[in-house]
Amino acid sequence: MGRGRAKAKQTKVARDLKYQTHETDFGALASELHGSKGEDELPPEELEKWSDYTDSRRD
Repeated sequence: MGRGRAKAKQTKVARDLKYQTHETDFGALASELHGSKGEDELPPEELEKWSDYTDSRRD
C-alpha cells in the first residue's frame, strides 16, 4: 500500500521525458565521450614521480 503516489510520479516523469523535445549538443557529448586531446595528460615530471608505483609485469 502507499505505492500509488510514487507510481504516478514516475509515470509523469516518464511521460514528460518521452514527449518533450530536448536540445542536444552532440559536439559536447562527443568531446566528453572521446576526451579532449591534451587536457587530461600529466606533465612528464608528474609521470616520472608516479612511475615507481606501476606494475612492471603488466604489458
